[in-house]
Amino acid sequence: MNTFKSINTIPGKAICYSGFREGQSPGGIYPSYEEVKEDLLILHGHWKYLRLYDCDPHTDTVLEVIKNEKLDFKVMLGAYIVAEMNNFGCPWGGSYSEEELIENKSKNKDQIKKMIRLANQYPKIVFSLSAGNEACVDWTDHYVPVESVITYVKMIKLGAKQPVTFCENYVPWLGKLKELVEVVDFISIHTYPVWEYKNIHDALEYTKSNYYAVAEAYPDKPVVITEAGWATNSNGKGICSSNVSEENQEVYYHDLVNWSEEANILTFVFEAFDEPWKGSNEPLEPEKHWGVFKVDRTPKLVMKALYAEKLT
Repeated sequence: MNTFKSINTIPGKAICYSGFREGQSPGGIYPSYEEVKEDLLILHGHWKYLRLYDCDPHTDTVLEVIKNEKLDFKVMLGAYIVAEMNNFGCPWGGSYSEEELIENKSKNKDQIKKMIRLANQYPKIVFSLSAGNEACVDWTDHYVPVESVITYVKMIKLGAKQPVTFCENYVPWLGKLKELVEVVDFISIHTYPVWEYKNIHDALEYTKSNYYAVAEAYPDKPVVITEAGWATNSNGKGICSSNVSEENQEVYYHDLVNWSEEANILTFVFEAFDEPWKGSNEPLEPEKHWGVFKVDRTPKLVMKALYAEKLT
């Protein structure tokens, strides 16, 4: 299925964007207008589609920059919904008090309402909406029942005109999310061969098998890849240190993008820039090292040729 045509978009490269730099983090210090402008000018002209995860002050700034600077981006806007149930199977903490869970549900409704407002405020920029991110997979620390996600999707559809999805690891789509499939306009999957101990030489075939398993299960529903990438560092926890490098990232990136273009699949590369706030305090924590650009905005190996062209 042609996913571009199915969600009324034109083909183009896509990337996940979050601009938090050294000393910045969600809920703390947010990137300034000029910092976001610098980032988007780096990305402009190569990527057509940006995916944003949260309706927070950073997203407000991103949308303002795109509008004010007249940048040619289309945005998948996401609502970041937080835990409405305990998930005691999460290795890094998924336990909350009843009071916290009740408060979280209220926060989630507010987040959905804000996303609807932004979608209506920027109808020429925001091309699709996501009701959440990795909130139903078994290992998440912000578990939300499928019934709640379905409710949020229906809320969004009542309030906004853009196509609606939910961004999740590929595995839940094959089972627990079957009822959700009926209400979303398209399916959004995440596929990470390196997290599943795949060698770089097997990586693309593994991604393809993840994609087609979902696509063939729901032949009448478009499937988009909203996260796929390769880390460049690891402390050895969860990802073997010898399996990550800038060289491996370059191989996977080009394999992924070339296949996506040939198959006409909208694929968001994860991600634009390294983000030091993520994960543990260990410098080689893999969560910090998925960017195709370093935190200082210099290009990693995969982007060096393109970046040199942009500067000439």
